[in-house]
Amino acid sequence: MNNIKAIQIIGTQRSGSNLLRVMLNQINEVDAPHPPHILQKFFPLLPKYGDLNIDTNFEKLLDDVCKMVELNPVPWEGVSFSRDELKSKCKTNSLVEIFRVIYELKALKSNSSFWCCKSMSNIHFVDAIEKEGIKPMYIYLYRDGRDVGLSFKKAIVGDKHMYHIAKQWSKDQDTCLKLKEELGSDRFFQVSYEELLKDSIEVLKRLCRFLKVPYTEKILTFYNSKESSLTAESGEMWRNLVRPIMKNNFNKFAKELSEEEIMIFEQMARTTLLNLGYNLSKPTVEKRRDFTIDEIEEFNVENTALKEQAVRNASEKDLENRKSQKDFLKELTIQYSI
Repeated sequence: MNNIKAIQIIGTQRSGSNLLRVMLNQINEVDAPHPPHILQKFFPLLPKYGDLNIDTNFEKLLDDVCKMVELNPVPWEGVSFSRDELKSKCKTNSLVEIFRVIYELKALKSNSSFWCCKSMSNIHFVDAIEKEGIKPMYIYLYRDGRDVGLSFKKAIVGDKHMYHIAKQWSKDQDTCLKLKEELGSDRFFQVSYEELLKDSIEVLKRLCRFLKVPYTEKILTFYNSKESSLTAESGEMWRNLVRPIMKNNFNKFAKELSEEEIMIFEQMARTTLLNLGYNLSKPTVEKRRDFTIDEIEEFNVENTALKEQAVRNASEKDLENRKSQKDFLKELTIQYSI
């Protein structure tokens, strides 16, 4: 599996990453399954597995990671995970190595020369990824944070209050831009969601040149693919994946967020918005405001209530598709008393 290379999409969820993923999956050389967020979910649990150089501890972690992948809301078709086979291919006893081997095995079964992980939060695990010897081609996909915030408000996952969303969004973008400075252009490709929508063909041709793979018009018919259908069927927030590119699907926040929500977001993320070329709706916002302890507590309470409401409003199908993986993670969390 040594000839299989890695692609890591980074940024913040709700930025069009599943759209980009199913587009990339149309390229014969790229295998881009829906992410089970291996590193995000297991790094917090990792200390509880003990010394991974002890085989039984490592085998337990490997089995749990495989189960999480097998319970993914969007199934990984065409691959089964033999724990013995995976263990034999691991060069070290580490979570990141399990992550690599699982993705490489999936790409191998698809006869692809690249595996692509869309778990955008992996930007915060880059040091561990690089230290393990994985040298991905990074695709930094970013979107106007206010539209990201609006999208999170409508989704079953994530924070719902603009204070929390803006705080995380700024952190994610700033971390991505720092990585760009460290890596340069050879392994780092930056594109905005808005650009991907408005100038799809040129962006995708540039991306293919970056990856050194042939451009194919099949990329633009992603909405007819089996992977798009599987994903759209697995969650309401992915329903647009079976439609052609929606070229005007941006700046929706201006009509759908309240003035207060926009103000809070821009207070929290002013510098990052400007650094990425977005204009402020409230140009009088000069710097990030420090909200009071009482205000932040109110934001926390409201955020919790909105997240609970999002679950109550979710369709039964959405909840059912996520239940198995959610229950398994909860079981692990209880088991390890976290």
